[in-house]
Parts: sequence; structure tokens; C-alpha cells
Amino acid sequence: MDLKGEYRLAAPRETVWALLNDPAVLRDCIPGCQSLEMTDGNRMAATVVAKVGPVKATFTGEVRLENINAPESYSIVGEGKGGIAGFASGGADVHLTEDSGETVLTYSVDAKVGGKIAQLGGRLVDSTAKKLAGQFFDCFAARCTAGEPAAANAVA
Repeated sequence: MDLKGEYRLAAPRETVWALLNDPAVLRDCIPGCQSLEMTDGNRMAATVVAKVGPVKATFTGEVRLENINAPESYSIVGEGKGGIAGFASGGADVHLTEDSGETVLTYSVDAKVGGKIAQLGGRLVDSTAKKLAGQFFDCFAARCTAGEPAAANAVA
């Protein structure tokens, strides 16, 4: 599954960068995230409850930040296991560009799923992934503007 998008955030790039590296902010914005904690260096342990169609599972796994070029870009790489529901693995490249006092965040995700979730079909998995990405970025945009209305528009 490939997912790409762009968001315009009403905050300076340094602010967006700091929030993208704050496990508490990420935990609050990731749909279904029950825990996200730094384990060492650029590694985090995560527990996320996800529902794809009729399959609901708790995924546990690890997320790593790689190719860090502060405050411009990084890659997020991770994998999670959801028991009999299956697994998910993949990565995302995130890039931040300044534009008139705002920040343009672009991302490109490459993910793979297996097990029962993969049997549900690509369309259902893709639409669920797009919905979850939208929920994450709506929440994240609100955090970037310190409680002001979200100023993000998704372009996929």
C-alpha cells in the first residue's frame, strides 16, 4: 500500500519538528494509540488498537526514526504484530518545508499487511489507512496551532 499526502500547518517549521518528535503528542494524535514510549535513542515502543472492517486487533511493535535531517526530514520505520489478526510493517518519509511562516508537511508511506487483515482486500485496507492518516493529521494540525482551529488540507 502506498499513501502520499501534503498538509499545510499554521506553525513555524521548528515548532512542527519539535511536535513530530514528541512521543506524547504522537500518542495523542495516532488513532487508537494506547501507549508510545521512547525506549532508547530514536526507538519507541507502541501499542495501537486498530479496526479494519470486521477485524479489530491490538498491535504491539517498535518504531524507529531514521535518516534524521533536523528540522527538515526523517523516516519512520516500524512493524507491529496483532496476534491472529496479522501484522503491519512499513515506513514513512516525512519532509517539512517553510512557506510564508507556515509549514508544508509532505509524507509518503509504504506499508505491508499480512494475516486476516490482508484477506479483507486492498480497497478496505487502503480506505482505512487514508481515514486513519486524515484523523492523525487533523489532530496534529490542531496541536501545531496550539488549540486554534485546524488549518490543514489534505491532498492525496
